[in-house]
Amino acid sequence: MTTTTYQVNGKDIFVAEAGEGPTVLLLHGGGPGASGVSNYSRNIDELAKHFRVVVPDLPGYGRSTKGIDQNDPFGYLADSIRGLLDRLDIERAHLVGNSYGGACALRLALDTPERVDRMVLMGPGGIGTTRGLPTPGLQNLLSYYGGSGPSRDKLATFIREYLVFDGSAVPEEMVDTRYESSIDPDVVADPPLRRPSGPHALRTLWRMDFTRDKRLSTLQTPTLVVWGARDKVNKPSGGRMLVETMPHCELVVTSETGHWVQWERADLFNEITRRFLGA
Repeated sequence: MTTTTYQVNGKDIFVAEAGEGPTVLLLHGGGPGASGVSNYSRNIDELAKHFRVVVPDLPGYGRSTKGIDQNDPFGYLADSIRGLLDRLDIERAHLVGNSYGGACALRLALDTPERVDRMVLMGPGGIGTTRGLPTPGLQNLLSYYGGSGPSRDKLATFIREYLVFDGSAVPEEMVDTRYESSIDPDVVADPPLRRPSGPHALRTLWRMDFTRDKRLSTLQTPTLVVWGARDKVNKPSGGRMLVETMPHCELVVTSETGHWVQWERADLFNEITRRFLGA
């Protein structure tokens, strides 16, 4: 695996790469301390046997520049990843997105479908986010930097009780690594994922809800949606909505699995992703 930091629109985006073949971008979730390589630690090597795997730290996370446009977060992420594709001279790529990264992938495909070959979305964000109350997992995630501030105990609770189905399977080292990343002073001062506020909060929320975007019903990008049946962060019912709305969408729901399908069910995920992307 090689690592490089690229300048995109005046900002740094840290990227890990492995393998050869058609390009697959792996876009990570938005939990505290998240990064590309940690999010896909059980997938990169296997997928790199068949593809050129590009794993960025999304803006605001890991070793990429902190701070994002809070007026249109998903649009900002999509613009940044499109800029990364330009920087790498990649005209079209497959996109694999988990949660926050799934929302980034979907927005990129809606804005510029000609840049996306196929998509795999795991419990993507932005599906019905303005309809009903937030899930317990999303409430826990959004409150991480509030109150008494970040702590290792708060992060361990989020990961073990809300991110995965079997919390006992999460190693202490993972919690330690993510906690250290989550308390980066630049992140604490400007958390990338937070509740919209201010006079334009409602407009921002609507932008972040793809079920209100009419383009979704005409998007021709072949898409595989994978959702854990016990997801406590994003509601599994969102998978059915996507299948019923998008013209070329398949759905896989896995039992005894939480929000982090690619980690909890890595063998299954790697196999169906490899097949769906054509390897």
